[in-house]
Amino acid sequence: MQQGRKTGFILLAVALLAALAWGFWPTPVLVEVAEVVQAPMSVTVEEEGQTRVKDRFVISAPVAGFLQRIQLEVGDAVDQGETLATMEPLRSEVLDPRSRALAEAQVAAARAALKGAREQAEAARAETEFARAEYARKKKLQADALISEGALDEAETRARQASAEQRSADFAVEVARFDLEAARTALQYSISGNGAAASETVTLRAPVASRVLNIHHKSEGVVTTGEDLLEIGDPAALEVAVDVLSADAVRIQPGSLVKFYRWGGDKPLDGSVRTIEPTGFTKISALGVEEQRVWVIADLASPREEWQQLGDGYRVEAHFILWQDENVLQVPASALFRYADGWAVFAVAGGRARLTSVSTGHNNGLTAQITAGLSAGDVVITHPDDRIEDGVRVKLK
Repeated sequence: MQQGRKTGFILLAVALLAALAWGFWPTPVLVEVAEVVQAPMSVTVEEEGQTRVKDRFVISAPVAGFLQRIQLEVGDAVDQGETLATMEPLRSEVLDPRSRALAEAQVAAARAALKGAREQAEAARAETEFARAEYARKKKLQADALISEGALDEAETRARQASAEQRSADFAVEVARFDLEAARTALQYSISGNGAAASETVTLRAPVASRVLNIHHKSEGVVTTGEDLLEIGDPAALEVAVDVLSADAVRIQPGSLVKFYRWGGDKPLDGSVRTIEPTGFTKISALGVEEQRVWVIADLASPREEWQQLGDGYRVEAHFILWQDENVLQVPASALFRYADGWAVFAVAGGRARLTSVSTGHNNGLTAQITAGLSAGDVVITHPDDRIEDGVRVKLK
């Protein structure tokens, strides 16, 4: 009996020690892992942009006038030389009672002035006839040596002066007649004649075959010189304008490949960079931060049939490809962390984390190129925290 009790106590002590050992034994850390793979990889700059017509023509009013209603609609096709808009001379002003009375008084004054000019012309004509007759008489007397040569010259001068005064009086009659006509015109032509067809019009024609993109002034009305009336362009000749950060713009080169996503189609469109504008501008971001940005202009390289529904001012998401390779050894960028003067990862081997120094290449923010330290098929821990150390036991989530 004593031997049995001793054996029981020994077994109980062993059980307690085993329980204590089990309780204090370090448990594996739950981790998320990813496999090192050999796959295609690219480094891109992603920004939103919008489409726009390459050659845009703004039709404006060449002179001030009255624009007839534009019959075209946005999207209509126009041929080269086709009439886009027609302008008439400015309409006459309406005459209120006071203005009409003033105009009638001006007509009466002009009529009286014409009569006075005609009377003065008659007086000048009579003076001219007398001066000519006097000159003819003195010319005969001088031929008979009855008067001096100076008296004849004086008569001739007087005749010429009278002729000039007669012509001046005749011109004054013409001026008075035109003044009367102007006064009658101001009274005769008013807003009451709006419905009449204009005798002179200005026709604005399409410079090229295109489509109507925008109409700024559709209804009839008065327009000023240089006022925009409508815009035309060829929507089949589109380009994409994207504003990117200046730090990213210096890495983009003319001819770089571009992929356009989220434009509404089933698959991305191909494109190429045509130009990077040399002048930047300041833009306030959604967070209120001032950013220096640069316009990058790209052409669509995909066939027209694939993006024929795109129009002017449509939104696209542009991915500028700075570098790409079809066979790159890579890991998730979240597995990397700074170690010493370089980079390192925690590789998983034998159920334990192993600190591994690596050399990296390109990094696109999601994945990083590995040039040394790992091989395809290795498993690394993503998002390692401060519980992960070299040699610690790990367990996959």
